[in-house]
This record gives sequence, C-alpha cells and structure tokens, in this order.
Amino acid sequence: MPELRKGFTTGSCAAAAAKAACRMLLSGGTVNTISLITPSGVRFDAEILDISRTDSSVKCAVRKDGGDDPDVTTGALVYAEVSCADPSACASASGSEDDSSRRILIEGGEGVGRVTRPGLDQPPGNAAINSVPRKMIASEVSDVMDAYDFDGYISVIISVPGGEDIAKHTFNPRLGIEGGISVIGTTGIVEPMSRQAILDTIRVELRQKYAEGCRTAFISPGNYGLDFMRETYDIDLDRSVKCSNFIGETIDMIAETGFTGVLLTGHAGKLVKVAGGIMNTHSREADSRMEIISAEALRKGVPLDALLRILESLTTEEAFTVLSESGHMHDVAAGLMDRILYYLDRRAGGRLDIQCIMYTKDQGQLAASDGAAAMIEDNKENWNGQHISRPED
Repeated sequence: MPELRKGFTTGSCAAAAAKAACRMLLSGGTVNTISLITPSGVRFDAEILDISRTDSSVKCAVRKDGGDDPDVTTGALVYAEVSCADPSACASASGSEDDSSRRILIEGGEGVGRVTRPGLDQPPGNAAINSVPRKMIASEVSDVMDAYDFDGYISVIISVPGGEDIAKHTFNPRLGIEGGISVIGTTGIVEPMSRQAILDTIRVELRQKYAEGCRTAFISPGNYGLDFMRETYDIDLDRSVKCSNFIGETIDMIAETGFTGVLLTGHAGKLVKVAGGIMNTHSREADSRMEIISAEALRKGVPLDALLRILESLTTEEAFTVLSESGHMHDVAAGLMDRILYYLDRRAGGRLDIQCIMYTKDQGQLAASDGAAAMIEDNKENWNGQHISRPED
C-alpha cells in the first residue's frame, strides 16, 4: 500500500499567505511562491494566489491541501491581508500580548470563527486562530519586517471565504466557535487519518467542559442510543463528549484534567470489550465480545446450548437476545457491568467516581452501575446545558 500523502494545516497556509503579503507590501514587488519551515521541521512551498492591492495593503491566498486526509477544509483559500497598523491598535488589541513586542496585530476576518466559550486555546471574544498558528504568522511576518528594516506596525487579517459553511461540518458548533472555521495546527502538517487529531478533539472538549465548571464528565462512544438516553434519563447524549473507540485514553484525560467523576454510557457492542479489559474498542484492535459474554454467561449458569449459540452470534444484539430467551440476560449484564467498572477503575487508578450504563437497541437497558441514576440527577442540568455550575457556585 502506498504511503499516504501529508498535507499542511490552515495555520501553515495562513502563515505563508501573511509572509507573502507582507513581503509584497514592503517591497512593492510580486511574490508567486513562498517557503517556510513548519514547527515539525517540514518545508512548506506554497503557491500564492489571488493577489490584490490597495494603496495601503496587500491581500493574497494559499489553497489548503490536506494531503490524503479527509479534511473538510481541503481546497479552501486561506487569505491574509497585510497593512500598516496604528500602534495604539496593536497595544490595545485583546490577545495580542505575544505579538506586541514585534508590533504585529493578528485578527480574523470573513470565515474565521470567533470563540464564545471558555476552555479553548483562545479566550472568548478572540478570533479562533490558535496559539501555534499565531506564533507562526508572527515569526514569518517579523522576519520580513527585519529583512526590509521596517520599524513600524503591521496588521494581519486572516480570512477564509466560505468558512462559515465549512464549519458546519466540523466540531466548531459544539465547541462554541461561531461564524467560521478555526485556524489550527501544532506541527504545521496534516497527518492522514490522524488518530492524534481525534484525541486532541476529545481533550479540547473535556477541557472546555471543565473550564465551564463541570466536575463530572459525561462521555459516550457516539450518539447510538440517543433516543434511549433521552427517553429513559432525560439527558441529551448529543451533549456528551464523544470518546469514539478511545475509552481508556479518554479516562486518562478525564483524570488528568481534574474531574472527580465520569459517566460512561454506551451500546453493549463497545462496552462488552471493556469488560474484557480492552480499552480501544476498534475492531482492528481487538474483538472478543462473544467470548467475554460467554465466559460471564458460564459463570451465571447459562445452559450449554445457549452458550454455543452466543459463540456463534454475529452481533451483541443477537447474543443478548439469546440470553433474554434463556432468562439470564440481566444477570449476565450485571456481571459484565462489574467487570467494566473494575477495568475502568483500574485504568483511572482510583482517582474517579466511575458510573456506567449499557444498553442495546433491541433490549434497551441491560445494566447500570449503582450510582449512575444519582449521578445523572446531580448533573442533568449541566449536561443538558441548562445551567453551568461554576466552581465558585
């Protein structure tokens, strides 16, 4: 299989466009290509597009290329408009402290989101241009200013036409970033199908919940069971932090962030694996669901013919139907829940109050830990977004 092609982040594109626009502003010439070294050490050679000028500014774009990663921002034009700035604007601008020593003001324009909630890389009110891209932009523009002995002040406005529509297909609406995409990237390059990108998103969401005052995390592998959780417990599963298959690593993050408790809800197809100590539930990592169910069923005295049917089942829905017919479904599910809690507590090192609910589509709730209902009642308003319990409340 050929190696997947890496791409470059929106942060790299913004920095390249800003560097080129600044060079054109200060030199009066035209720049068709520009190079920079990303934080990862990889060289980025960018084609400069759609150059426009006024008497006091230059604007140009770099087209985002996410490589072989299925990135919704691929193909978007990332613009930088560079102009001479008023010194007082640079000094008073919110969030410009890192750049003020170089006399550079960085702002977001059309299609770049605005942060509205705490817990993200930028404070509420700032353009959603993360700290690493800001440093990249400032460094590249600063180098150009030095090269042309320019001792004035520079304004850089980053924009992404169409960014507001693109953002609808990202996590931004969940995170409280309104009006466009985020200009992001920590290495400057895009790793195809990045596992780290998913983990980074989980960490951001957890930190945001914590910053908003939540001290008990609400996680789920996905939205499967949305109706069940709403109808049974009156909580919105869509407001949980989606941990995907990374249950173990999410538990690590929850404990490290400072939460005191966690509720995990999920379909038995995922959670049965946790009962066997499997903390990454992707099928390519491990799949011994029927063996785990059968082992617990054997402990509960399920007849041999039912055990054999379970081992031959293709899905956990089918396996629990067999258990229901045998009259042992809830006993087996309770035993599995005990094992789930054991492995989650071991992963957390005893640092968290851990509760769990497991269900299937056909059978509904299979098992719930003893404190799950009380945890939901105590946190329902926070989890449903009706009230944010600040730490000082």
